[in-house]
Amino acid sequence: MAKHEFGIMESAPAPEREYDAYEPAKYRCISIADEAIEPLLEAFLPISCYWHSLKRKETGLAYCGITLIPPESLEAFLVVIGREQTMEKLKGLLRKAQEENKFVIHFGI
Repeated sequence: MAKHEFGIMESAPAPEREYDAYEPAKYRCISIADEAIEPLLEAFLPISCYWHSLKRKETGLAYCGITLIPPESLEAFLVVIGREQTMEKLKGLLRKAQEENKFVIHFGI
């Protein structure tokens, strides 16, 4: 089963660093099934994020790559997944990151 991994970054991403390595254990990621994420991709499109690096500002999730979700975009993600009962673990992770003003890292499928 394809899955997406989400974790809280303990420190903000370094501006010069490329985040290209698949490291879900490093960020204590939680897994969300692709079948839960895929229907929401269009709703995520207007949300500001970074793909692989702070040098690459994009919107939405890097479906097959790594997304850096800044603290200011967490509320928008929470709004999108708000009614999804299968997303309770992700809601908790996003709320915790929001309270701590931290980035969330997403590893796509």
